[in-house]
Amino acid sequence: MGRDTREMQDDDTANPAMLWVLDGEALFKRDCAGCHARGMKGVAVRYPALHKGKLVNLEQRVNACRAEKQKAAPFPYESRELLALTAYIGQQSRGLPIRISASADTKPYLDAGRALFNRPQGQINLSCAQCHEANPGKHLAGSVIPEGHPTGYPIYRLEWQNVGSLQRRLRNCLIGMRAEPYDFGAPELVNLELFLLWRAREMKMETPAVRP
Repeated sequence: MGRDTREMQDDDTANPAMLWVLDGEALFKRDCAGCHARGMKGVAVRYPALHKGKLVNLEQRVNACRAEKQKAAPFPYESRELLALTAYIGQQSRGLPIRISASADTKPYLDAGRALFNRPQGQINLSCAQCHEANPGKHLAGSVIPEGHPTGYPIYRLEWQNVGSLQRRLRNCLIGMRAEPYDFGAPELVNLELFLLWRAREMKMETPAVRP
């Protein structure tokens, strides 16, 4: 991140993702506040997490609540509504440390995510670790390689001119590796999310972040 991008992120009046947060607040007050009147501070730092014996990310947990409690249709992945709600929920945990569980129950998913992170994939036979652990700070196609800590999702990405989820970013990376991307919500992507958030444990949540 350059200084200008950091300043944009840290100023709520300049951060374009705050438009999604405001939409999320309106949706939350309409649909969710009856059960969650105390708000959702500290919730986003714990996801992905187990729900009814299945590992789910925050988007899936929101949709599970809609289906199970509200008897409403789930929001589509990357829809304005789902991004807005998760941005609003995440923003309530901004500044809190990420607290991902590494219990016996989550270990199989964590191990699967770690394996995927380290596994070479695609036509160029590249793994996530080769960029984000072996070469952070170097340049790839003119861009600085980050350490790959997903502390601010959903993010506003200047390249997208839009807000997007972590799974959107992961799918972009897979396409860049010339690998077949997993579908949104695929267990493989949720496992990888869990490992990445565990890898970033104790780092502070920045949602909604701004990135180049």
